Amino acid sequence: MIPETRTNICYDNHVNHPIPSPVAEIIKRFVVAKYEIYIVGGAVRDILLKRAVNDWDFTTNATPDQIRALFGDSFYDNEFGTVGVAGKYLGDAENPEEVYEITTFRSEGLYSDHRRPDQVVWGSSLDEDLQRRDFTINAMAIGIHDGAFHLYDPYEGKKDLEAKTIRAVGNPSERFGEDGLRMMRAIRFGAQLGFSIEIETLNAIQAHAGELHHISWERIRDEFLKILASSYPEQGLQLLDSTGLLATILPEFLDTRGVEQSRHHIYDVWTHTIKAVQSCPSTDPIVRLSVLLHDIGKPQTARLENTKEGKIWTFFNHEVVGARIAKRVADRLRLSKREAQRVFTLVRWHMFVYDRHMTDAYIRRFIRRVGIENIPDMLALREADRVGSGSNRTSWRLEELKERVEGQLHQPFSIRDMVVDGEDVMRSLRIKAGPKIGQILKTLFQEVLDDPSKNTREYLLGMIEKLGKK
Repeated sequence: MIPETRTNICYDNHVNHPIPSPVAEIIKRFVVAKYEIYIVGGAVRDILLKRAVNDWDFTTNATPDQIRALFGDSFYDNEFGTVGVAGKYLGDAENPEEVYEITTFRSEGLYSDHRRPDQVVWGSSLDEDLQRRDFTINAMAIGIHDGAFHLYDPYEGKKDLEAKTIRAVGNPSERFGEDGLRMMRAIRFGAQLGFSIEIETLNAIQAHAGELHHISWERIRDEFLKILASSYPEQGLQLLDSTGLLATILPEFLDTRGVEQSRHHIYDVWTHTIKAVQSCPSTDPIVRLSVLLHDIGKPQTARLENTKEGKIWTFFNHEVVGARIAKRVADRLRLSKREAQRVFTLVRWHMFVYDRHMTDAYIRRFIRRVGIENIPDMLALREADRVGSGSNRTSWRLEELKERVEGQLHQPFSIRDMVVDGEDVMRSLRIKAGPKIGQILKTLFQEVLDDPSKNTREYLLGMIEKLGKK
């Protein structure tokens, strides 16, 4: 049976981790039915690292049909033997839609497409199941034996966790040959945990880097964005480069290496950009991707020019060129339209300037150009850009700009924010819908943008009458 301390996983006299009641309920049902059941994957890794567990996954010797018999409400619609059970069917009132996945022991055959096994058959033992996993830190399991929790660790994953090492299970070339995405996963785990990659595993990634083209861009995108959103994206990007994977994912970025900069920059574009990503205060992967791409247009626009200060490098319109490249990258990574537009906007307008003599109308135009929803992201990009240049995270100009932006946020920033609309134009001028309606609204909006106090029905209706006579 489950140990009496059902709210904690305890073993080895030093691991004591809370266990949610739905997890305890799953274990209980399998133990009562006399099936083997083990917690596996990232949950075990996080338990050993004494971190919060976000995903609880299980493996068992029970077949999918036998698993479903233990849970009245479950679903099974895939070829990998995974049954999903929602938290609401396990008494989880706080997270009723949380899905717990339970998979039958598996043994996989050849991976002829380098992405998925040609055939998945039910395995006969836990050892057989753990043998097919990617890295030692993911090839551990926690199960119950003689009423107590035990760690099963045939590939010494706990030892590698303590050494902060990412190591493939068995032969790394075979693991990466089975699924090329595992090469990016190795780097992603290293970037998330601050771990190094064991030398044979690293050499195998370099040897198989060219096989990444077998992987769909959707899967590559997901891993790449996780690397950017990690605690150590600088390490992740350096590893992607040194292993040769970056040449497939983002070949345009390789051109920034060695591109010198002048004035306030102390690094070349490559180093500046990687340090900027590491310094980005936002962990939103789309913001960090925008930071990575913000100077991507500099190699194409670099010019060494003579000035009074001497010869300096200039990059006129690099934000325009960069925005075009960013759009191409977003398409390659299969970003959504909204995500692609965010990246384009942040790269295109990141070269904004400010001084205290600028008018409120200028501030409002800046907000409208960037988009109210993108202002926090743009400011995060600017902070990252400053740190990546060797400067302080902020300055009096940036702080004053933030205050002035906040002071303008209650003002109208789109035609929809005006107190009149197309219906008012048609009614006042007694005309039908047509292009003239939009033209008049745009003219009115420019007036309001310059002076928000004009956003009154009395003033705008009077303007409509004047414009209608022209």
